[in-house]
Parts: sequence; structure tokens; C-alpha cells
Amino acid sequence: MAADCSGFPLVISSGDPAGIGPEIIAKSWSQRKAKNLPIFYAVGNVEAFAAVWDGPIAKIISPDQAAGAFDGALPVLHVEQNDDVIPGSPTLGGAQNAFQALELACGIAKSSGAAALITGPISKSQMYQVGFTHPGQTEFVSQRCGIARGNAVMMLAGPTLRVVPITTHIPFADVPAALTAELIKNRTQITAKAMSRNFGIENPRLAIAGLNPHAGENGNLGREEIDVMIPAIAELREMGLNVTGPHPADTLFHAEARARYDVILCPTHDQALIPLKTLHFHDGVNMTLGLPIVRTSPDHGTAFEIAGTGVANPGSMIAAIQLAKIAADHRQSSAP
Repeated sequence: MAADCSGFPLVISSGDPAGIGPEIIAKSWSQRKAKNLPIFYAVGNVEAFAAVWDGPIAKIISPDQAAGAFDGALPVLHVEQNDDVIPGSPTLGGAQNAFQALELACGIAKSSGAAALITGPISKSQMYQVGFTHPGQTEFVSQRCGIARGNAVMMLAGPTLRVVPITTHIPFADVPAALTAELIKNRTQITAKAMSRNFGIENPRLAIAGLNPHAGENGNLGREEIDVMIPAIAELREMGLNVTGPHPADTLFHAEARARYDVILCPTHDQALIPLKTLHFHDGVNMTLGLPIVRTSPDHGTAFEIAGTGVANPGSMIAAIQLAKIAADHRQSSAP
């Protein structure tokens, strides 16, 4: 029997049908008992699953059919595609299918028809050609939930490390100007609230990494820490948050240091993602903080080059399902 998850199944948008999304979702279902996974169902093209997997598939027409089908087959809420599915060969029809699946799955989660949303990998370059106008799925989901882009925070999580990039997909040369006190405070406050809401950590230990080598070396290697970061951290502490820093980034990620913090906020994208992917390449999860729904995603792309070969590792998808269940259960248990 699958693990319970707040009375509703989890919904997974399957991503690009020519990528590895269908395969890793199917492999996750095949490990549902060993991994104690909650009931979930996919939204996407049934043919995309059949093309890469010979296991049982239940084509459902509504979310309420998922629970009854889950023990015996992978439930898939079918989204029609206007061309053939060939694993490893993306098409505009496939991109349109991924767009429709994401829209449908997001709507189901937003309307409380699912306990959480997990999004499979998409090809943004393909999606842009069929009307997708967002930088990524995080921004799409936050917009559909009515949350301003600046209030949706990306966290990457693995079994031994959680990281939040304060700035994300911008050139490194633009980071110093973007790293304002207001941005630091915004990201840290949203992260602190999410640690409580999603993980039950009431007084999370928040560490903030410095931008410059050795956190600026008292201004000798850069003044961002002195002029921007230290005043912002002081204000956050006055608000009652358990936050420290700015810490030299090169000493924040060894095992003893990681044990001292619940989450580390990093000024740049790669400061956060390099250690996370080094430690948890196959079980890292992308989670969006600050949303009214739980949203997670595997921390990898479509991997068209291996789609259909049977070698895709489902570890990150399984971890995304497990993390979504944890967050959904915490939200349910703390709901008034």
C-alpha cells in the first residue's frame, strides 16, 4: 500500500515527451513500495510512457481515478499530442504537449485537487517556440499561483544540504549590483518561513555566504559584505531570525559546517548549485518556496541524448516525490 499524503495524490507534469521525464516517472512508480512513495499520477502523453516502458499504464480521464488505479498501474491523465513521440527527438508538438501538461497539472494543484505538484523536465528552447514566455517552470508556476516573481524563491535540497541562491540566472558581472539589502532580506525571510511551513523547523538556522573570497577579508577583497550584506543580516537578526554571516563560502560546505545550518543562502547561482550537485547529483531536488502550493522538481534536464535507452536514473524524481510528500504532510498537519 502506498504511503498516505494528506488525503490527495500528488500530480506530476511529465515534461517533454521526448525527454527522460516519462521514463523516470515510470521507474519511480515501479519503486513505489520499496521507496514508500505516496499515490501519484502523471499528466502527459500516454504514448510517451509506452514508448520507453513496458510496465502497466492506466489511462485516466480525471484525477479522482488515480488512487484506485495506483497499486496496479501507473495512472496517466492523458494529454493528446499532434505528432509522433520519438524518444530523444524533440518536436514542437512535444513541446506543446509539455506546455499543456504543465498548465493542467498546475491548475489541478492550485485548485487543491492534488497535495503537491512535481514538474518533469522541459526543453525551454523548444517551449519558447510554442508560446512559453517564462524563464522557466518556477516562474510559470509562481505566476499561475498569483505570486510575484521576486517572491518565489528557488531552493535546492539533498539529504545533507539545502541551498538557496540569492541571485539566480544572471551573468556573474551583474551580481554585485543585483545583490541589494532588500533582495537578501526578501530571500531570507521567505526561506525562514518555508523552513517552518514545509519542514516543521520553527527556528531555522540560516547561514549566508559571502560574495567575495574570504567574505571580503575586511574589505580588502571587496566591500559588498561590509556595505550591503552585514547591514542586511543585522536587520534580519533584529527581526528575530536565526541568521549568521556573511561566511567565507569555501568553508561552508564540509560535513561539520553543514551540520551547523538548516539552509545556506548564497549570493550567486553557482555558489549554491556546485556543492549541491557535487554532493547530491542523483538525489537533488528543486523546490520553489513562497508558493501557496507545494512544488518540487528533479534537479536535471530532459537529457534527450539518453532518452529511450533505458539508462535514465530516477533518483532525483523519487527524491522530488518524497520531498513533496514531506512538505505536503507538514502543511496539512499545521493547517488551522
